[in-house]
Amino acid sequence: MTASIDVEDVLSKLNTVEKVSLLAGADWWHTVALPKHGVPAIRVSDGPNGVRGTKFFNGTKAACFPCGTALGATWDTGLLHEAGIAMGHESKAKGAHVILGPTINMQRSPLGGRGFESLSEDPILAGLGAAALVNGIQETGVVATIKHFVCNDQEHERNGTNAIVTERALREIYALPFQLVVKDSQPGCFMTAYNRVNGLHVSENPKILKDMLRGEWGWKGCVMSDWWGTYSTTGAANAGLDLEMPGSTKWRGDMLVQAVGINKVPQHTIDERVRNVLNLVNRCAAAKIPEHAEEKTADTPETAALLRKIGGESIVLMKNQNDVLPLKKDKKTLILGPNAKIATYHGGGSASLAAYYAVTPFDGISAQLTTTPSYTAGCYAHKELPLLGPILKTDKGETGVTFRAYNDPPSVKDRELCDEIVLTKTEFLLMDYTNPKFKSALWYADIEGDFVPDEDCDFEFGLGVYGAAKLYVDGKMVVDNETKQTKGTLFFHCGTVEEKGILPVKKGQKYHIKVEFASAPACKLDQGNNVLFGGGAVRIGGAKVIDADKEVKHAAELAKDADQVIICAGLNADWETEGSDREDMSLPGHMDALISAVSAANPSTVVVMQSGTPVAMPWISSVKGLVQAWYGGNETGNAIADVLFGNVNPSAKLPLSFPKRLQDNPAFLNYRTERGRTFYGEDIYIGYRWYEMLDLPVLFPFGHGLSYTTFEISDLKVQKSDKEVNVSVKVRNTGSKSGAEVVQVYISQKNPSIRRPKKELKGFKKVFLEKGESKVVEVAIETKYATSFWDEIRNAWVSEMDTYEVIVGDSSEEVGAVKASFEVAKTSWWNGL
Repeated sequence: MTASIDVEDVLSKLNTVEKVSLLAGADWWHTVALPKHGVPAIRVSDGPNGVRGTKFFNGTKAACFPCGTALGATWDTGLLHEAGIAMGHESKAKGAHVILGPTINMQRSPLGGRGFESLSEDPILAGLGAAALVNGIQETGVVATIKHFVCNDQEHERNGTNAIVTERALREIYALPFQLVVKDSQPGCFMTAYNRVNGLHVSENPKILKDMLRGEWGWKGCVMSDWWGTYSTTGAANAGLDLEMPGSTKWRGDMLVQAVGINKVPQHTIDERVRNVLNLVNRCAAAKIPEHAEEKTADTPETAALLRKIGGESIVLMKNQNDVLPLKKDKKTLILGPNAKIATYHGGGSASLAAYYAVTPFDGISAQLTTTPSYTAGCYAHKELPLLGPILKTDKGETGVTFRAYNDPPSVKDRELCDEIVLTKTEFLLMDYTNPKFKSALWYADIEGDFVPDEDCDFEFGLGVYGAAKLYVDGKMVVDNETKQTKGTLFFHCGTVEEKGILPVKKGQKYHIKVEFASAPACKLDQGNNVLFGGGAVRIGGAKVIDADKEVKHAAELAKDADQVIICAGLNADWETEGSDREDMSLPGHMDALISAVSAANPSTVVVMQSGTPVAMPWISSVKGLVQAWYGGNETGNAIADVLFGNVNPSAKLPLSFPKRLQDNPAFLNYRTERGRTFYGEDIYIGYRWYEMLDLPVLFPFGHGLSYTTFEISDLKVQKSDKEVNVSVKVRNTGSKSGAEVVQVYISQKNPSIRRPKKELKGFKKVFLEKGESKVVEVAIETKYATSFWDEIRNAWVSEMDTYEVIVGDSSEEVGAVKASFEVAKTSWWNGL
């Protein structure tokens, strides 16, 4: 697929049926080809932190980048540009012309199931960071898809909810990051949100798609729906939705052909939709990716080094009392916590993928210690039981399970084997799994592996399913998730709850685990609007049954004997995932008790927190060291170790505020769907804007992040022209180590005609300095973006005649900040970019 097509010539030759066929996907990941007219299919792929390829089930392994909040925490557009280039190369390896990312929805609440995918609670940080990613991706010829436009900020009833939001908040907060991405990087695709905005689903909302995006912003590109996020035929086509995804079509095809025939959708409108798809096909030709290319890996040392660098630069040093960090490599060390021996490297849903490899914190830290560390789990953090695959062996001795598929149920003797695959991961999303030997949508699979316990214990098995399943150990049924099924949150809210069963096991004895699975049609649940189809899904987990209180006491005893203690705590893809929001901000299970007990037993305790969004920290005053490590991609463990031991001097800053309590969050009363609507009651006061306006103390402020060295910001100079506000400061490294500081530029209007936030981030720049070195850092901001708010009466941005204060510091807290001001001589209004 290297040759361009003559779009207008092709368009003139297509009949209505052919035109309509181009406006919906051919399958999950491809557009429709028209070989007769020289139009190839193009491939799209998730997404937000790597490129999965075309398979949820048994996919080609890929590079997993740190999650969205981690990327935002770098505050480094140069590094994000590099990340984008690497994503583009990964996309080429997977034969994908279009990446479905980055995600830049605003993080209204810590509870957002997909909050970890997005960059920030602030539209400037999110927009400029995403523009850098998009520019990097598109430099390779691959096309980026900015998503989800707009107000797709919660998972609760996301397809049906109506986001009720003022025009001012829509413009100043929720649409602004998308506006900045259009202005600075011109992404080739936009993906529409699932939800309504002020009464109308975005995929059929002409005010948002036609008037704002294409009209006011002048964007020229292809608008696609989120998967099953198209809800009408004529409404979506007339509003500006070019591509319904995935295929095969629900809303287009014959229905749209008829709508064109009776002029419900005018011919020129269909031509415009088709033109945008054909222009996308042309744009993708630059990537020189063959049609239906083989999916390959690109696991290079250069990619690994970049992922490790991004990981290290994304980790925020939150607290470092008495310089407990960096740790020493030659001290007697205890590593504990539920995230220590599991690589928590991505969140759940579209962001999940099979990584080339994933380094656990335990392995990353151990590799840098001179002696072997002690270890204990201390407590569990899982919502569903940990996946069983890594501790099972196939009958040939390989790690994992053997998956054998059949047309007939286990009761049929000598049934024909349709497929046999060895798999390590025992969570199977089978929505895109097919086999030419299957005779119907209902088929069966046996999933088998051997388990040898390393101790005598009671072992708990867990089984979640979309379809039906039973788990047997040595022929005895331990878990039945077929006879009676209860709806749960698994598999995008389509599956059952995890049913469990306990079996006493003996150390060293081999146990044969077998799951008998029946595909999606066997499911007894009411499926409603579920997005899953095809084969369904099954998840097999298991863990030793522990006495949580005893484990915490045991960990505290071990801590007394160590020189330094590292607790690997946090959440995982069970808790932060597409399809469901968190219920609260608390850490799961006994984790708070573990941290409290261990930090009391050993004052040299450091907590490594992995989560994509804020968690409650009732123990914070008793812990000397805390780093926020997010979900760090393939190099998770190495990046954590680099920061803990000082190989990397942390320079990341929080891209979102950490409140003390969930109740303090601005969206607390409005973060869920109530009878079909979600009210954005905090208006423009999202994140730090809210906490500052109410003078409400936070646990850690927006922009916060410490270093192993110290910096001084001075000599603020502000020069203002009609076009630009130029801010310059001198930054000096006053400490004993080289490191990096982020210069954060906030602006405050002195006497606005309406209420405005106390200050708002308008620009930033990261600077690297040797010890003792000084540099002048300049940040240029367009005057209209620096000063304007949305005037709902004029339906335009307004920059008022007034005095504006410039506040430059190293966080939103203003400690040690320098200040100056500039004047705007006359009021003006503007629209567009």
